[in-house]
Amino acid sequence: MKAFMAASGNAVLPTAENFSPVLGGPLFRLFLRIHLSDDDLRLVRRRAVVAALFTWLPLLLLSTFEGHLFGGGLTLPFMMDVEVHVRFLVAVPLLIGAELMTHRRLRPAVLQFLERRLIPDSEMARFDAAVASSFRLRNSVLAEVILLVFVYGVGVLIVWRRYLALDAATWYATPTAADMHLSVAGIWYAWVSLPIFQFLMCRWYFRLGIWAYFLWQVSRIKLNLIPAHPDRNAGLGFLAGTFCAFGLLAAAHGALVAGQIADRIFFLGAALPDFKMQIVALVVIVLCIVFAPLLVFSPQLEQAQRTGNREYGVLAERYVREFDRKWLRGGAPADEPLVGSADIQSLADMGNSLEVVRTMRITLITTNSLLRLAVAVLVPIAPLVLTMMPLEELVKTLLGLVF
Repeated sequence: MKAFMAASGNAVLPTAENFSPVLGGPLFRLFLRIHLSDDDLRLVRRRAVVAALFTWLPLLLLSTFEGHLFGGGLTLPFMMDVEVHVRFLVAVPLLIGAELMTHRRLRPAVLQFLERRLIPDSEMARFDAAVASSFRLRNSVLAEVILLVFVYGVGVLIVWRRYLALDAATWYATPTAADMHLSVAGIWYAWVSLPIFQFLMCRWYFRLGIWAYFLWQVSRIKLNLIPAHPDRNAGLGFLAGTFCAFGLLAAAHGALVAGQIADRIFFLGAALPDFKMQIVALVVIVLCIVFAPLLVFSPQLEQAQRTGNREYGVLAERYVREFDRKWLRGGAPADEPLVGSADIQSLADMGNSLEVVRTMRITLITTNSLLRLAVAVLVPIAPLVLTMMPLEELVKTLLGLVF
């Protein structure tokens, strides 16, 4: 692949061949200059290590300096804070790795619109415009500045302080009558570590918005759909597999919620069943974020099915009448054998084509894809099931299975 962006920061022309909702933006250009990324978003481990050095390591050092590492009379010392370790040592690397996975999965998918000749020649200008507008959004400096302002103005000052911070003496803060008193480690956590994490999350939602916007623009083009296509999606079946591009992103969401629940179980006396509605809501939200953009093609798919049922029904009726006239009404030549006739196989093929059209799906969402993405969200949460069973009883159960 040609270099996506030169060292000077000038992007190549926006074409479907190099389309990617994650390969661009001011932060990406910065990573290129300081050698934390290459043109294809590799060097994932290097970016993950640097992220940990800026987010997690200072918290460890400052908490040690303040005596908040293991105790210090706190309800939640630093080393026991499962949420913060999961956030910066698990979720952040997953968010960084998800960029590479998304880039590699979505770029070939966009090319399929052209390789499958789904875009009519008369609509190529509109398709190119959809790609170009997605490039402009992705590379927008203003967009990332707004995200940064939002993170500090809303994410840190409102959401974290009022709704997410534990109401107990922790390594990062102690509650007061008015608000909370931040420790030195808490100051770094609130103004450096947490904003970095929140910016990465918000940037991901912005990228998902770019992907949804691109699909919506393409859905407004009159596509060359084939109702009898074997994928039972009129040729758009390749889009049903794009959910795999967001598997690591889904797992990151699960890990974040798992960390929050773990802290509340271990230090506030909560139990896993107390969070069942939050877990269900998380799964539903992630599924909606990933799959909802695919629904924009349902009107065209439904129209293609109606048209296909009518046109293939007329074609089948013509063939069946001719078959009936030839083989049942004496129309076949006397010397033409029935056994081995290609007419029989053609009749079966016609029936199969009509069945494909009749059972064509008008959505690009399958039960299998829903289950697989839901599992990706739930896997990081699954170990918390062990908190519902005393350790001694768990050990006895495991020994009983072995012996």
